[in-house]
Amino acid sequence: MMQGAIARVFVVMAAAIMNNPLLFPRENTTLPEQDPALLTRMREHEEKLNLEKVRLEQELLNTDTEQQDLDSETGYSWYFCSALSLLIFFAIEVFRQDLTDMESRYIDDEDGFVEGISISSKALMLDKEVLNGFCERCIHTSAHENWRVREFVEGFADDLLESLRSVCDREVDMEVGDFVGIGSMFESWRVSKPLMCDLIVPFAPPEPYSFQFQLWCSPSSDVPLDMQGCARIKVTKVRKNEDACLCGSANLGEDLLCLLHGKNEQPRADYTPDDLLCCRNTPYLGKDQVMKWFQVSVTKAWGRISHKYEFELTFRDLDAVGALKVRFRSGKVVVMNIVPVVQLKDTDSYFVSHFPFDNSSSSDTYWTLSFAVYERNLLRHFAKSLPENACHLHCLQIVTFLHQKQIGLTGMCALTNYHLKTTLLHLLLSRGSSSWSSENLKHRLQDMLGFIHRSLQEKRLCHAIVGNCKVPSEIQVPTMFRTVEPINLFRPLVLQRKLYTDTLQHFQEMLRNASVLIREYTPLLQNGDIRVNSM
Repeated sequence: MMQGAIARVFVVMAAAIMNNPLLFPRENTTLPEQDPALLTRMREHEEKLNLEKVRLEQELLNTDTEQQDLDSETGYSWYFCSALSLLIFFAIEVFRQDLTDMESRYIDDEDGFVEGISISSKALMLDKEVLNGFCERCIHTSAHENWRVREFVEGFADDLLESLRSVCDREVDMEVGDFVGIGSMFESWRVSKPLMCDLIVPFAPPEPYSFQFQLWCSPSSDVPLDMQGCARIKVTKVRKNEDACLCGSANLGEDLLCLLHGKNEQPRADYTPDDLLCCRNTPYLGKDQVMKWFQVSVTKAWGRISHKYEFELTFRDLDAVGALKVRFRSGKVVVMNIVPVVQLKDTDSYFVSHFPFDNSSSSDTYWTLSFAVYERNLLRHFAKSLPENACHLHCLQIVTFLHQKQIGLTGMCALTNYHLKTTLLHLLLSRGSSSWSSENLKHRLQDMLGFIHRSLQEKRLCHAIVGNCKVPSEIQVPTMFRTVEPINLFRPLVLQRKLYTDTLQHFQEMLRNASVLIREYTPLLQNGDIRVNSM
């Protein structure tokens, strides 16, 4: 009986060794740390082995008690086997950690990058020549056109906003500021057509009113947990000294005229909630109210200047504020998003009413805080230290191209171009400047795809600016946003299982189609030259 029990111990030990995937790895497998499902199975298997080991030890102990007449040599054999089994299990664990460290060091081949998330070369069957050809023929040739479109949009937006100010009642309507260019066209990585420019336009309430902000990260905030990165904007009246102007409380006589108010004009005491664009029965700024006001104002403004231009201007989406489309007589189309925003005092952060890519139905009084200006400045900051002809923007353009083509094949999903840009910013903050030379385009593209894949598997993609201590101080991100808890941009994937499944399938299908899509737009001719199809 003793011999049978000892034999079972060795069987368990052998099974543990043979089933350990790190001692006998299969070809082309990834680290267990990268596969949550595999980790779970390994833990369950280890628990079963431990239970079997305890059961066998108890059985052997009982057998030893019943057979006191066995010689001491047999007893010593049992202790030796137990010690040997523990030693083997310990060796397996140590070897597992050593192998993990070794693989991490292998991936961490330069500049301290320790994410361990690279996609293997077999996952992206593209050689460097094809990728370079795609960038040179499909991206570089559009740089001049992008500049011309930006120049036109900026000039037209200036004219449109000036006309908008002229149709607004200066005493009642919101005060509209100058636009700020953000997004891919102003960061030089837009590739798809029609070309689109994103502009934000700050506005402020008329005197004597002002905005007060109830941020999600403030100590006394009542913003729900699922509204991270949002705030409510309260419209409050600024109380001024009643003696500031005497025309409302004293008789100046017929020969005196107040320079602040007309002869028969009295300072306006109160504004209605509709004047202040508040949500119904609340003192909070309403996004729908702002959208209606802005669309009506833009329509009136265009009516005043339309005779100056030889093109057609329309709203391409009535549910997205400021989503405009310009169609020239030649058939060429330029699209733009002119979005009204509220500037957070003393910062370059803006509360946005409606993002062009946001299809969520969040509350009308919760505004999302945009850090697009800081992100634009961060890209410019990196451009100063990166090598000449750095590949970082090309990586973003290629992944964006693949993502947009996949949307055309399988439809929309939760993954957006903003998530792709956030991924690039994280990699720029993690890798050294020298690793972004043009020769490393394929490797950095693999890193970027790997980062997105891992983030989707973990359902977590942190905001690149908020709560990120790696952002250089030169970007001047306010301290309150540098030290706050990071925002998970993939939180909707945690709450909605089907959305997560569809998004993950979208990305995996995109990876499978990547080589075919890029080669389709950069086919080789018989003489070896690269011919590019129109995008």
